Amino acid sequence: MGNNKWHRSALTLMLLPYVVGLVGLILVPSALSIVLAFARFDALTAPTWIGSGNVERLFSDRLFGIALGNTLVYLVLAVLFRILGALGLALLLQRTGRMETWTRSAVFSPTVIPDVAYALVWLVAFNPRYGPVNLVLGLLGLPTPAWIVEPGAAMLALVIMATWQLGEGFVVLLASLNEIPAGLMEAGALDGASAWQRFRHITFPLLLPRLLLLTARDLIVNLQASFVPTLLVTRGGPGYATLLLPLYSYQLAFDDLRFGYAATVVWALYLITVLVIVVQSLLSRRLRYEGSFGPSL
Repeated sequence: MGNNKWHRSALTLMLLPYVVGLVGLILVPSALSIVLAFARFDALTAPTWIGSGNVERLFSDRLFGIALGNTLVYLVLAVLFRILGALGLALLLQRTGRMETWTRSAVFSPTVIPDVAYALVWLVAFNPRYGPVNLVLGLLGLPTPAWIVEPGAAMLALVIMATWQLGEGFVVLLASLNEIPAGLMEAGALDGASAWQRFRHITFPLLLPRLLLLTARDLIVNLQASFVPTLLVTRGGPGYATLLLPLYSYQLAFDDLRFGYAATVVWALYLITVLVIVVQSLLSRRLRYEGSFGPSL
């Protein structure tokens, strides 16, 4: 009994810093932001309660509509390319012989680079005049877009930056591939199935739960990670082409001192995230159901 009590006390002591951080850095600010979402507050005077005024303003705010549309486009492209890239590299590097450690480390390394350093590296790389990206494209005889200057190219640049950080998804899918029994693949080969048929009918259905989980995770991660590159690389431009909701809420709060309306935008972002995750979960259930009882994938 004495040892169990000591273990519980030690566990409580170790968890205490995390609990304090959770309450002080997440729960309390979240509760305060809910209150601010129904008030007018500029950090210079006392908050003024305005009820649903901030919420009503969302529906007439042209910049909010632009930021919302940009955010949805960015999420679809970034998540799609990250998942496909992680899956393709996991299949390619599942067995690489002596270079296995180096190649896998190279894929994972961009994920651990600090966000600010990562964004600054890409800021130089996408320079339209002397950036290495356009230099390489020019040597290959390919078009050299004016990255971060043209609206379409600027959004594509953000998507490329997000796609490059696929190490975590790559590790998960690589581990999942290694868990697939080799006997299943051998049986498919003996039955005359091609490599594509084995992937379609064996590998992909077994990876589907992980792919759906990574999709939900990347939807959340990309929303959070989009702030630094939009702030440092594109600044929401050109012409609001890369203005995403995280950057818009930051500009409202710290540039315009409209903290109440910024809190409303943040909670709208949270609700949109929850809605996207719910829709993705419903689709994943349907895919799993059809995969088990319906037509073959």
